[in-house]
Amino acid sequence: MSFHLTTQELNAERAKYRSGIIPAPALSIMDAETDALKAAGLERRALKPGAVAPDFMLPDSRGRLVCLHSLLTQGPVVLVFYRGGWCPYCNLHLRGFQRAQLELKKLGAQIVAVSPQLPDNSLSTQEKDQLTFPVLSDVGNKVAGRFGVVLPLSKQLQELYRQFGHPLDLFNGPDGTQQLPMPATFLIDRKSTIQMAHVDVDYTRRLDPDDVIAKLSEPAA
Repeated sequence: MSFHLTTQELNAERAKYRSGIIPAPALSIMDAETDALKAAGLERRALKPGAVAPDFMLPDSRGRLVCLHSLLTQGPVVLVFYRGGWCPYCNLHLRGFQRAQLELKKLGAQIVAVSPQLPDNSLSTQEKDQLTFPVLSDVGNKVAGRFGVVLPLSKQLQELYRQFGHPLDLFNGPDGTQQLPMPATFLIDRKSTIQMAHVDVDYTRRLDPDDVIAKLSEPAA
């Protein structure tokens, strides 16, 4: 299997969408939004390595509550914030972690994915991508906010997503249209300390599962 295969897939997806699939005017709006968010320094607000990860309890796609600290008693947790099952980059990233799950399990780690989608839509994502790890619903982005990875969406971008067939009010609830989580991945150790963090306002760029495996494979200090 290719090293950094997920990154290769994301790069190919980005090239495909920027080669004409997305009309130039729409692409211009999306790029301007990303540039503005980067200039605002939103990424700097996210929790950094060394910080303590806040505990949370969220429902999975079947309505069962999942508690972060309970999971950490069993081993490290790879916490992946994603925008939603409507995002092709999110689906590629989640499938990459599914592909890496066996190797991560060997290293004692569990994967947990979190999005602002309503539970029924989280279930659709789990089934579509054939994910065997928990997919949790953070309706209202409350947990994402505690990790510092929430970003606002302009009215223009909200309408653009709707035109693309991504009505966020239907996916995330009526109050879920004005913000999304930045795609973010946190590796959290059993003491709730964040060992690795990747946050990017450019939703096409993600932490590769192979980098998480490499971090977990490092000899203990």
